[in-house]
Amino acid sequence: MINRVYIKNCLSFAELDLEFKKGLNIFSGPSGAGKSILMQEILALFAFNDVKSELSELEFANISFEDELYGIEKSDDLIIKSIKKEKVRYFLNNQIISKKNLQNISFKLIKQLNLKDTSDFESQRIIEFLDRLASKNSLEFQKIKESFDKKYKEFLDIKKELNKILEDEKKIEDLKEFARFEIAKIEEINPKEDEYEELNLIKKSLAKKDKIEKSISKVTSIFELSSSVNELLELLEVDSLFFDEAMNELNNIFEKSNDRLSELDEINIEEVLNRIEKISALQKRFGSIKEAIEYKNQKKLELEAYMNISFSKSKLEKEYLNLEIEIKNLADKISEFRQNNLILLEDKINFYLKLLYLNNANIVLNKKDLDFYGHDEISFFLNEVSLDTISAGEYNRLRLALLSAVSEFDISINGVLFLDEIDANLSGKESEAISKVLITLSKNYQIFAISHKPQLTS
Repeated sequence: MINRVYIKNCLSFAELDLEFKKGLNIFSGPSGAGKSILMQEILALFAFNDVKSELSELEFANISFEDELYGIEKSDDLIIKSIKKEKVRYFLNNQIISKKNLQNISFKLIKQLNLKDTSDFESQRIIEFLDRLASKNSLEFQKIKESFDKKYKEFLDIKKELNKILEDEKKIEDLKEFARFEIAKIEEINPKEDEYEELNLIKKSLAKKDKIEKSISKVTSIFELSSSVNELLELLEVDSLFFDEAMNELNNIFEKSNDRLSELDEINIEEVLNRIEKISALQKRFGSIKEAIEYKNQKKLELEAYMNISFSKSKLEKEYLNLEIEIKNLADKISEFRQNNLILLEDKINFYLKLLYLNNANIVLNKKDLDFYGHDEISFFLNEVSLDTISAGEYNRLRLALLSAVSEFDISINGVLFLDEIDANLSGKESEAISKVLITLSKNYQIFAISHKPQLTS
């Protein structure tokens, strides 16, 4: 509910600072007193009108709204502010907010009955209300609805999977051929995970092979001098063990190098380079050899699935049909509960319509294609006429009757309701009736209403 509104320099108002209470708040006075200006400026704070004031602000006691983006939790009070200089800027709890985002939030906080807004009569909204009412009154309905919701999700998953199979069937041969082609391309190379690094080491060794051979041939003469070195050490009376060990170690190194060089003689450098090129191409395409191997294995599984597609299709079709029968039966049971509660809602609406001197409304539960809400669809008629053809006055009184009826069943605080001369062009007894209905409705709404009539004001 709105606790306080502050407005500065708004057309005929220099400054306003008003506090409000819950329930029914009436703006009354002669034409030109500024009733509509005040109402429109409050609505402008919710981004539903153009801002006229230099500065405006309202405090909103929030009990049901939450928004993660703006850090709003249930029970957090909201401060909405607008500042108009060269352009209008909006703030929500001291955070700048765009007009569009503020308007989206405001749709959850307030309602206006001066507009021909059809949202209250939308089939989905009425269905959701009937389900809330049925859940409140029947544990059996809760179980049926929970079962329906769960099985309908399963049904959609199977339907999606089945549709994919049906699409795949149309191009199954192409899919098989593509999978075989992709598998063959990788298997032809038959890469190993660490092969690229090993090949590069061989490539480096081949590049140094000639240099190593030339260097070895230059230094092999060192072994011919080893006996001379030993004779010298003996004359010098120095133990030659260190020298012998060093020469043995050097000899071992040379032997291993010669063995390695002999192995490299058997390697074809062109084949190594070609292999590196193929492995490199796989790495560029898949990111790594490991991912290439995983892709190959995935394609093998896909190929296996394509080969068994008829079996999978048959199995899914059976599951699909069984689930469809089951959820249709559940939807029929849900419809029965909705129909029973629809009679209660219709009776309550017509009770208020009688008070408002309007003919009876008729609410019809039609069947439609099955979806997440079942196979029910709501149609509203006033005196057997569709809502598209009734007058604005009739429409708003019907909407008022619907809100009043729903608020009796849905015991909750439903936000703020704005009414701009809802009793205009009505007789005294009709204005009196609207007054009584609004008093009832104000138990669950904070209502702001403009009226020239003494009935509503009194």
